[in-house]
Amino acid sequence: MEFLSSNLPLILFFLAGFGLLLAEAFMPGIGIAGVLGVVLEILAIYSIWQHYGLEPALIFTLVVLVLIGLTVFFSYRSAMKGRLSKSDLVLKDAQHPDSDQARKALSPFVGREGVVATPLRPAGQIEIDGRRVSAASGGEFLEKGTRIRVTGTEGDHVLVRSED
Repeated sequence: MEFLSSNLPLILFFLAGFGLLLAEAFMPGIGIAGVLGVVLEILAIYSIWQHYGLEPALIFTLVVLVLIGLTVFFSYRSAMKGRLSKSDLVLKDAQHPDSDQARKALSPFVGREGVVATPLRPAGQIEIDGRRVSAASGGEFLEKGTRIRVTGTEGDHVLVRSED
């Protein structure tokens, strides 16, 4: 029990630092958790050096580096193949399969004329033959009732330009 009480700060620095590094690895963000985790690990190593000397501090440094390496490996593996790869946190190079379906569903509207159903600022709704479709203008504001022509598709909406 005396070992635990005399080494409590060291243990807390190590566990809190490793927990913050894990949080940073699996929930990427600004990096504050990662920086605080590294600082706490350095404090743990410093504490070991002060109490037990250089050799235990070097061994503990090696253990910390191995654990950080394993954390990076498993978070990278998860980002590529695991649960993290299916989340919205990871950007994907390939298009989402739903976007191909949306493009196919919207391609019959290309070249057709319609009317702005809600103001396009630059995005909103248009109406073609009684059917509402999500649309975006080329950056211009189009008021409700403006005649438009569909020029293309992008993701889940059509691109339009004014016919007036």
